[in-house]
Amino acid sequence: MNQYPGVIGRKLGMTQVFAQDGSVIACTVVESKPVVVGKRTQEKDGYNALIFAVGEEDQKHLSKAQAGFFAKANLPARRKLREIRCTAEYAAGVEVGKELKLEDVFKEGQFVDVQGVSRGRGFTGVVRRYNFAGHVQTHGTHEYRRHGGSIGTRMTPGRVKLGTKMPGQSGNETFSVLNQKIVKVLPEENLILIRGGIPGARNSLVTVRGAVKRGGGNVKPKAQPAGKKAK
Repeated sequence: MNQYPGVIGRKLGMTQVFAQDGSVIACTVVESKPVVVGKRTQEKDGYNALIFAVGEEDQKHLSKAQAGFFAKANLPARRKLREIRCTAEYAAGVEVGKELKLEDVFKEGQFVDVQGVSRGRGFTGVVRRYNFAGHVQTHGTHEYRRHGGSIGTRMTPGRVKLGTKMPGQSGNETFSVLNQKIVKVLPEENLILIRGGIPGARNSLVTVRGAVKRGGGNVKPKAQPAGKKAK
């Protein structure tokens, strides 16, 4: 399980950044002003995690339990709460009620994993849902241009196999993209610029944390061939 430091934020959209060699880098902009409102501990809850909150909320929209939770942390009401697993050592160094600074969590060139909920597309056919090619468009084809084709298996086993790709609900699922590089960190504007696209619609909530397959996102030097020295 990924226990590297991370934050939650709001996906604002996409932009582009010009590199030093003149190339254009497409980036997704994430706004993040996370506040730590609580902790989970191994002794009490069975795991270690930080509870983050983002967005402002009117007190009248909270239940008594939610209002008491924020009152205990001496914080105003917040709109969204999310937990991020972490190590006990990292959680011990974070103070409840304080805003987490982006420059203390991420740095330029670091690799991160981003998790979000993809845009819902409703009930769709197999061409849009699974990128089926569709039927041939000529030679008398009629009413089968975007159909999925045969789904049967004749007499044996005489049923449609489980997992057969068919029309249905598309999108609105939790997805993660791994090993996305951070192009820029703008702490004064509370922004993170991540290379490439990430799941979710605009203004949706995403989780950004160190890449689990790269040891937290640290850039490792490439292995040099035998007989050659690193420059």
